[in-house]
Amino acid sequence: MRIAISGASGLIGSALRAHLINAGHEISVLVRGERPEKSTIPWNAYANAEEQPCDPRKLDGVEAFIHLSGENVAAGRWTAAQKQRLRDSRLITTRNLVRVMQQVKPLPRALLCASAIGFYGERGDEILTEESSLGAGFLPELCNAWEQEAQTANAFGVRVVNLRFGLVLSRAGGPLAKMLTPFKLGLGGRLASGKQYMSWIAIEDAVRAVEYLLTTESLRGPVNMTAPEPVSNREFTRTLAAALHRPAVFPVPGIALKLLLGEMAEALLAGARVVPSKLSAAGFEFRYPRLQAALEEILRK
Repeated sequence: MRIAISGASGLIGSALRAHLINAGHEISVLVRGERPEKSTIPWNAYANAEEQPCDPRKLDGVEAFIHLSGENVAAGRWTAAQKQRLRDSRLITTRNLVRVMQQVKPLPRALLCASAIGFYGERGDEILTEESSLGAGFLPELCNAWEQEAQTANAFGVRVVNLRFGLVLSRAGGPLAKMLTPFKLGLGGRLASGKQYMSWIAIEDAVRAVEYLLTTESLRGPVNMTAPEPVSNREFTRTLAAALHRPAVFPVPGIALKLLLGEMAEALLAGARVVPSKLSAAGFEFRYPRLQAALEEILRK
């Protein structure tokens, strides 16, 4: 299958690109600005309505698009300007990608667009499936608007999947990579009460699930990209410390996070007990359904 990917240099994108190439797929990468590398296509992610994001003729024959671009929600305090960057990097880029897809010949079959379990907001210990309602706050509103932009491709016959990623576990980057140093030093601990749920997925299962969704045409709309067994923050930190053979006795008070990070602290303190109902019902098999085995394998490499 010929597949075009945006955000291919990010944590998920780089792992996904390597996985898909190894599986025999032909990959084209959408990049901002001119690049000399083979299989890259320059595109203006922030083109306005009068500009052409890229030359759609270069994408003729692409059967599926995977859109992973977006400013990191943890890149800085959520000032008004930063919130606008978070919106633009998701909504404008998705809108322009859909514009390009309409002009590709023949019409692509699928658009898999990133989203996040931030859609659900703070929900305590409520078990959340793809049928659960939208939460309240900035992150849920952002995720919902992002998904709605992607869904506009349905109007011209493209199957759209909204990839609601949970916490992606990898040594190469993301939250786990940042946690490793303090935990190795014995300085790790729970966040606030530690009761909030963390819905996670090993990077290997994340990229396998994306490939599965490319070819499973019965799946569309939101799909929770999480392992079947979410855990509390307390259990997560305890399991990580055990895998590193270190204690986890230094909790971080919630008030300290809020003073340091402002409104962004809600992304760390919000609990969401999310399960992958659609993937499980469709028969997708997780290699790492349990946290302990996932961490042991990730830390072994």
